[in-house]
Amino acid sequence: MSRIIAIGDIHGCCTALHTLLREIRPTFQDTVIGLGDYVDRGMQSDEVIETLVNLVSDCRFVPLIGNHEIMMFKALQNGNEDMDFWLTHGGNSTLASYGGRVQNIPQHHLSFLRHCVRFFETDHHFFVHANYDPDTPLGEQPDDILFWQHVNAFPPGLHANGKIAVVGHTPQQDGEILDFGHLKVIDTYCYGDQWLTALDVTTGTYWQANNAGELKVGQLDEQEEFY
Repeated sequence: MSRIIAIGDIHGCCTALHTLLREIRPTFQDTVIGLGDYVDRGMQSDEVIETLVNLVSDCRFVPLIGNHEIMMFKALQNGNEDMDFWLTHGGNSTLASYGGRVQNIPQHHLSFLRHCVRFFETDHHFFVHANYDPDTPLGEQPDDILFWQHVNAFPPGLHANGKIAVVGHTPQQDGEILDFGHLKVIDTYCYGDQWLTALDVTTGTYWQANNAGELKVGQLDEQEEFY
């Protein structure tokens, strides 16, 4: 059976990502949605992007763009203050992963990031990086909400389309999925020594891996199993 799996903010944590993918084993029947923020903070952003580039050959992979990719592109395009802003918000670790030189970032990594999308939706769910205005169509969401606004500051109601929202961006420092019913927040603070989360939105099964390569599997509202 096909699955629809969302992966929360990776932030350069490639060991956790590899652990998840080995367990999930995506196939061509599966749709996997990355919620953005693949780079920065963690030390393996280059390996994360390379892994995601290769993931497109295993499944239908839909990468969303996050605010950290936006910061990165502004820095690369404009330099100066935008570069300083990016570097002080986690970009220093991304640049270090490429040997400390912008020129070392492969063109196919930049091409992958340029093809990230603003949102994605299925029959029953929609996926955005950060937050949403419940009364605004997804294609018209303002950037400051879609990419930057934290859910804990402005918790949204059910969207007018009636679909369940799956978002990242707001780090859950306890490492647990924040489940409002109509909204699932799956940034579970991997770079902060917690977990990277993948959620099968149809069944509620989730997988979590950390930077030590440990894995746990659970079901929303049920007990987790550790490996």
